Amino acid sequence: MNPPSESLQHMRHTLAHLLAAAVLELFPETKPTIGPAIDNGFYYDFEFKTPITEKNLKDIEKKMHKLLPSWKEMAGKEVSEREARNLFKDNPYKLELIDEIIDKGEKITLYTAGKFTDLCRGGHNENPAKEIPSDSFKLSRLAGAYWRGDEKNTQLTRIYGLAFATKEELDAYETMMKEAEKRDHRRLGKELDIFEFDDDVGPGLPLWLPNGAVLIEELEKLAKETEFKGNYVRVRSPHIAKDALYLKSGHLPYYEESMYPPMTYEGGKYYLKAMNCPHHHKIYAARPKSYRDLPLRLAEYGTNYRHEKSGELFGLMRVRSLQMNDAHIYCTEEQFADEFRAVNDLYLKYFRIFGVEKYIMRFSTHDPNRLGEKFVNEPALWKKTEDMVRKVLVNSKIPFVEVANEAAFYGPKIDVQVWSAIGREFTLATNQVDFAVPARFGLTYTDKDGSLKTPLCIHRAPLGTHERFIGFLIEHYGGNFPLWLSPVQVRVIPVLENHYEAAQKIHDSLRQVMIRSEIDLSNNGFGKKIRNAKNDRVCYTIILGEKDIEAGKVTLESRDKGQVGQLSVEEVLKKLQEEIKERK
Repeated sequence: MNPPSESLQHMRHTLAHLLAAAVLELFPETKPTIGPAIDNGFYYDFEFKTPITEKNLKDIEKKMHKLLPSWKEMAGKEVSEREARNLFKDNPYKLELIDEIIDKGEKITLYTAGKFTDLCRGGHNENPAKEIPSDSFKLSRLAGAYWRGDEKNTQLTRIYGLAFATKEELDAYETMMKEAEKRDHRRLGKELDIFEFDDDVGPGLPLWLPNGAVLIEELEKLAKETEFKGNYVRVRSPHIAKDALYLKSGHLPYYEESMYPPMTYEGGKYYLKAMNCPHHHKIYAARPKSYRDLPLRLAEYGTNYRHEKSGELFGLMRVRSLQMNDAHIYCTEEQFADEFRAVNDLYLKYFRIFGVEKYIMRFSTHDPNRLGEKFVNEPALWKKTEDMVRKVLVNSKIPFVEVANEAAFYGPKIDVQVWSAIGREFTLATNQVDFAVPARFGLTYTDKDGSLKTPLCIHRAPLGTHERFIGFLIEHYGGNFPLWLSPVQVRVIPVLENHYEAAQKIHDSLRQVMIRSEIDLSNNGFGKKIRNAKNDRVCYTIILGEKDIEAGKVTLESRDKGQVGQLSVEEVLKKLQEEIKERK
């Protein structure tokens, strides 16, 4: 993911201040809290005395445009704690921020433009009136947000804004988002009978309907075939484990907030599995290993459970039950480059299959100042491992961007960013290097000289989770899945009732060769049956009329290419089987 330029970041940050100024002009009793720049613009969180609605956004935006010409300077100055507290004496949110600044021993700075002053570290336009095009930003929506993201705190009102360098970029983004709304996986998932959420089951716990189960099975089939050819071996692990396992792996100290609360049983604590790696480490350790056994590639579609916050759940993209296309590769240091490169090649193969043309690897490294807190305290191993990953990425000529302070606690990671067919960005999968946890589990192999050594471990999930990947595919294809992936590959439509028997035989022939066929024997008219097939995004329609029966053939129509022509049943079977096999 290419981060926004510094100038665009400054512009978005400045607009967050301008938003707060406009809100205070219109609603003087409001308490502003924080307002950062984000990937597509900015937002600011407020505590309003009287709730506002979407209708108020136009007035606030007009006020922003009215104030902007007077913002000829964004002036910053350092102030004392006393001055800052006096300025924000009626705003508990700003006072809390001041406390944090003091605790960290940092300087307190204020920035002023026009009549508005805010507590801020900086990073703005020096002359907003001159540097910010008035037609390159707009307010987009309202949302609820808890103070500091904590559900126990006050719920605030968040106002989002869009901002780009030019009006053309803003217009392009809005066009993309309108198309994304049409392709929203939550809407299409319901329309196409793919998945459902139910209050009695619980939020974030998707129920996969028959069409959704087909998508899962086809993706799993693809992964299993690919991994078999790549010399992976498959394993299985339970859905729960004792706390000792996650204490040993280090997940409980670093990750407990995202795990479900423990169950107490027979004097011990058991947790729902939030990740597969500790279980795979135990599988590795179950038998002695020599250098001849490496690399060992253990693969599992493991079901994990994560206690995501209610406010962060989002369709299939953020769930509490997830099935991960997981594998752990145990290798020697000498084997690492080839193994890591092979994993990246696997991603590229999947990109070609799914028509992903734009992608970038987000290489996340550690923060040396947070060793022992957020990252394992092994400075030499961090440097060595990050250098190894960086070298493979550079030598492979794979596009990547480096981001500090976002590594996993046990090693650097790659987040795979992809863009869908309409240009919308997704975080699809992850690829991590673990130099720390294998040693905690005492994992070893006997080297050529008879010494015991600890293997490196590569965590990889090129298809991510079923949930997130299918959510992406729904939007990427707009529900028009390719034949091999489509829940319903063919629908047989007889024109008249006296064609039903012949249509049933064709339907049976398709099912016998594992082609997912349906037959429409409803009372609907022929025209409506055709429309229903199109609305259901069925890949191919077989039409059987009087002339077809007389010719001993059928009429084949493609969802994407229109009428294919009149073919024999044998020709149809051969064509569809070849297309499915090649995963076109």
